[in-house]
Amino acid sequence: MLKQTKRLTLVEQVAEQIEGLITSGVWAVGSRVPPEPELMEQLQVSRNTLRESIRALTHAGLLKTRQGDGTYVCSSSALGPVLKKRIMRSKMLETLEVRQALEQEAVKLAALRRDEEDLVKITHCLEQCKLAINTQDPQTYAQWDIEFHQAVVSASHNDLLIELYDYISESLQHIVVELFEKADFKKYYDTHEQLLKAIQEQDSDMAVEIAHLFIQESQQHLTSDNTTGTGGHLHESNKQSDQTRG
Repeated sequence: MLKQTKRLTLVEQVAEQIEGLITSGVWAVGSRVPPEPELMEQLQVSRNTLRESIRALTHAGLLKTRQGDGTYVCSSSALGPVLKKRIMRSKMLETLEVRQALEQEAVKLAALRRDEEDLVKITHCLEQCKLAINTQDPQTYAQWDIEFHQAVVSASHNDLLIELYDYISESLQHIVVELFEKADFKKYYDTHEQLLKAIQEQDSDMAVEIAHLFIQESQQHLTSDNTTGTGGHLHESNKQSDQTRG
């Protein structure tokens, strides 16, 4: 049976318009929201209506208000904050497994769809990884290793896959640092170099096989390390990492 359509309140309409500006990229993540008087004039609404809309989007995790400074965009969609909260309640190994499941599909698509710009980005990230290995800099390696994988996933040209992967990867950077401190990352680099070659040659089967190989290596290092709290939750590991670095 057909259901009666719901009419949006004025607050909901304003929130929907603002969310549209955020998801479309007109208001980029990190940018400051225009001041109240300007928004009130553009939207033709009262201050109370505007504030209720801003409050709703803040609760959804899209906006963040800084006392005495203004309101800023902190996420490009409502999906991000929801995923981050869920990831923080998950075990590290579970989250790593999800990331790697996404990555296996991504490398296959990347091999089929990559363009020259994608190859330049992936190659640059790999070169930076090599420099970090040579200088034994785990923080820098972690940054470029994650950017390497994000560049590969970006080459899939699947927007939803890219967004999901980015949110999960952001929560796992500290794991990459910990792995680098105890693993032979020259071996990881060699595997990544093979992956780049497979993507360059558009060999999707080989790309998936190589991705599966470094996924196994990561899992073995993670599960064999009793000091990282593998069975614990991500927020617990973050606290441990912070204490170690402090």
